[in-house]
Amino acid sequence: MTEVLREPVEKTYADDLEALKAEDHHPKPAGWVLSPQAVVTYIVGGKVGKRQIDAKYVGDRRLIETAVATLATDRALLLMGVPGTAKSWVSEHMAAAISGDSTKIIQCTAGTDENQIRYGWNYAQLLAKGPSREALVPTPLFRAMESGSLCRLEELTRMGSDVQDTLITVLSEKMLPIPELNDAVYAQRGFNVIATANDRDKGVNELSAALKRRFNVVVLPLPDDLDQEIQIVTRRVGEMARSLDLPAPKNVVEEVTRVLAIFRELRGGETADGKTTLKSPSATLSTAEAIAVMVSGFSHAAYFNDGILNAEGLAPNVLGAIVKDPVQDKAVLEEYLETVLKKRRDFADYYTTLTELV
Repeated sequence: MTEVLREPVEKTYADDLEALKAEDHHPKPAGWVLSPQAVVTYIVGGKVGKRQIDAKYVGDRRLIETAVATLATDRALLLMGVPGTAKSWVSEHMAAAISGDSTKIIQCTAGTDENQIRYGWNYAQLLAKGPSREALVPTPLFRAMESGSLCRLEELTRMGSDVQDTLITVLSEKMLPIPELNDAVYAQRGFNVIATANDRDKGVNELSAALKRRFNVVVLPLPDDLDQEIQIVTRRVGEMARSLDLPAPKNVVEEVTRVLAIFRELRGGETADGKTTLKSPSATLSTAEAIAVMVSGFSHAAYFNDGILNAEGLAPNVLGAIVKDPVQDKAVLEEYLETVLKKRRDFADYYTTLTELV
């Protein structure tokens, strides 16, 4: 058992990648570890020789094919979608399958500046020797350009617009100027950028038209089908539980189904039968939030409830996911409890526990 809390996916799924590499006879773009066909199989699943590759992303295969085909050109890829649509998960797995390395990543925030995108300086070296290659501190983008691999930019719209536009020269000219050295870094074959972004959260910065034109955009939707979402949540919760050494209760699918039923109705603004219109909370209530609720429920069951997964352990996490605004969201949940959940016998335990908590 490794002591690392979370390994890069190229290590976690090394067996899948090796199996695909051994059977991969398709042509590969320069700098790619696997062919585009094998990359898609790795992400959406399929049979390779005698080995079954489990899907890392459950959704429309055509979206993944479009994303992979984009990265095989000199166009950068922007994965868009509301929070919780597996943008980061897909980005990480694409980088692992294409470059064999998913760790060249820049987490964009309101505090990210140009030095974190382009390069920085070792000030001790800078004072001792002046501007030089030895004094330069390369960023993940810089290293990706030098090595001909993929760089991931997570939550691109979190960055200020002026910092975002630092990428324009890199994406259009495939070079990064270093004016202090009268030099530049030129991208090697295989270099590209995968960015993720959403426009639902507060505090996002609109991408400039010039920057948007340099990306191919693929929108990852929330699952339309309840069964598909149950499959996604059950699988990811199982993987995360194993990594945390949490036992999986027998009634996982049953509780996942009930939590998702609540989330989907509040998210969609109507009951599953379409007969009752509902108010939606400010929270997205995404698939990722459902996964977080279930993992917390697993932990509560293991340590405080004799391994039993039930509404008593899950309801506080459901409440935390729904009520982000203590006034508006609380009123939305109270109305949902009284008009919908109170009438459902199979949700009686959730109704009772959530009513006590609210």
